[in-house]
Amino acid sequence: MLCAKVSIRKEVAELTHKKHSTAENLMGSSYEAMDERTKKVVRHINEHKYISRDTSIELENAITFGQRAADAVARFGGSWSFIMLFAATLIFWVILNSYILASYHKTFDPYPYILLNLFLSMLASIQAPIILMSQNRQGERDRLNANHDYEVNLKAELEIMLLHEKIDLLREGQWSDLIAIQKEQLRLLNNLLDKNQG
Repeated sequence: MLCAKVSIRKEVAELTHKKHSTAENLMGSSYEAMDERTKKVVRHINEHKYISRDTSIELENAITFGQRAADAVARFGGSWSFIMLFAATLIFWVILNSYILASYHKTFDPYPYILLNLFLSMLASIQAPIILMSQNRQGERDRLNANHDYEVNLKAELEIMLLHEKIDLLREGQWSDLIAIQKEQLRLLNNLLDKNQG
């Protein structure tokens, strides 16, 4: 049991050291000086974990009934269906009032259409805050997506930097191997020249 605890402590210490050295090598600053998003990216790089996720699932799980209703109202209120229905209602209201006026010399809403204006004002006063609520949710969704995009882009950039370092190390190793092979070839050529001359 004690041996397992010591082993776990060593692994944690190694991971912490690796995390700090990765942070200093790639980001040029200490791990403690980084913001939380950057620390998260460095942890994901060290643990070789994916950072990509579907943010729409997170948002859908946290949405309330009122937020769903606000989104539905905003979706309908900003559609051609709403505009056509609204225009048809206004035209019907005017025609109905004109027909009643022509037939019975009375209307339920005379010409300046005060009752219609009242209904339009009530509709606007209810619809505007609901649309604003939906826009606020869209703003939250955009901020979450922007934060996620930042994390993914930062991780990709850091992974590319790591790949460049690995390729540079491989290239340096190949150069030293090529130089060693060339030295061996030169040695063999000198041996052949010495044999031919001797």
